[in-house]
Amino acid sequence: MKKAERDLRQAIIDKCRFMNASGLNQGTSGNISARFEGRMLITPSATPYDALTPEMIASMPFDAEYGSWDGPLKPSTEWRFHFDILKNRSDAGAVVHAHPTYCTALAIARKPIPPVHYMMAAFGGTDVRCAPYATFGTEELSNFALEALEDRCACLLANHGSIVVGDNIEKAMWLAVELETIARQYYNTLLIGGPVLLSDDQIAETARAFGSYGVQDDHKKVRKRTPKTKAKSKKPSRKA
Repeated sequence: MKKAERDLRQAIIDKCRFMNASGLNQGTSGNISARFEGRMLITPSATPYDALTPEMIASMPFDAEYGSWDGPLKPSTEWRFHFDILKNRSDAGAVVHAHPTYCTALAIARKPIPPVHYMMAAFGGTDVRCAPYATFGTEELSNFALEALEDRCACLLANHGSIVVGDNIEKAMWLAVELETIARQYYNTLLIGGPVLLSDDQIAETARAFGSYGVQDDHKKVRKRTPKTKAKSKKPSRKA
């Protein structure tokens, strides 16, 4: 196994453990997948995260028979929407599915998340949609998820949980945490009369700002840009 693949498999395990330790997920209900060289790597079914090793992560090739897999353990029962998202979206490098308390509470009420906070722009639009209900692991659920994720990187699943898509595993997990935070904030505003929503223009303004100083994919680029910006008004910084 290549070092890069082993490292990615370990990163999947580490993020699964983080999900449970942070309260984002409980037990073995969530699952994480990532793209690697024409394949999907995904957590196995019904296996405690603390017991996982890199070799236990299931591998599912995109160009083989649909649903085929390699590994000592079968893939998560939710492999289908993970697989369909990664195969059909070139911008997707990782998928995080969890049952976080506030996202799930809103999903049970079939409530999408409206533009209650400027960070909604991080999810690709002015809202996070709630997909209709379908039985877990089914083609129907995958189709509903793909539709709810159109032009978005997150959605709720009715009476189920949440899905977040990122171009890498770090970004996907960051967004999953951000989504649950906003869901909690939205939930609490519903208890005190409801939120005041931001306009489409205000969300779009935030999205434009992200292009220069917001959420970045490459942290090294952020560090390199910061001294150049400061150099216009302050003394030049030393070279790294």
